[in-house]
Amino acid sequence: MELVKLTKKNQYEHITEQLKQLIFSGELQPGEKLPSTKELSERFGVGRSTTREALSALKAMGLIDIRQGGNCTVKCVPRPSRQGLPDLGLLIDNKNTILELLEARKALEVANAAIAARKREEPDLQQFEQILAEMATSAGDEDVGERTDLMFHRTLAQATHNSIMQSVFETISTQMDVAIRGTRRVEIYANQSVTRQFYEEHLAIFAAIRQGDPDAAQARVKEHLYHVEGILMKYLT
Repeated sequence: MELVKLTKKNQYEHITEQLKQLIFSGELQPGEKLPSTKELSERFGVGRSTTREALSALKAMGLIDIRQGGNCTVKCVPRPSRQGLPDLGLLIDNKNTILELLEARKALEVANAAIAARKREEPDLQQFEQILAEMATSAGDEDVGERTDLMFHRTLAQATHNSIMQSVFETISTQMDVAIRGTRRVEIYANQSVTRQFYEEHLAIFAAIRQGDPDAAQARVKEHLYHVEGILMKYLT
């Protein structure tokens, strides 16, 4: 299992993303044990608290089990029950399901924006600033663009300081990640003009949250997500 050592410490999102991709790619198989927290921390070059935070995020996504003593085991890629979301393998061919996911994402993130504008704390604002700084210098870089976009929206959920909202975000995010990965990478993150516009939209969302303006934050998130939906709709017709 090859891991990339982090250049910035205390950013558990990087660890979460690397391990998630190893699980989705099949390099980490269901039932396989992850290295110990100590070993992962050494390989990533971060403190154990950062690694534990990343592992907790993976657990919330339903990708790993954390057992007594800290042993972590890979689970199967989540397959919801009959009354939950449909089988991930069917999403690409199911336009209605993808549209429902987009609708659910809009409802959730608009709510997240309003709550975050009221409840955000200084560490949340600092995290947004770090992500936006990286976005500003990475237009057209698929890997960085995809990672920072997810980190921004995850930070938005975290800034609500509501564990339920965070958990629902991770569920929807995981489903969307599998459903539209190929389209999203080619059409969005490799396109410099699109990524620049996305940067401006994320910057506007952050400005509203920093100012503590729930109405403006909701409006900016709606604009951004309608833009994303417009791009994806070209591939769903």
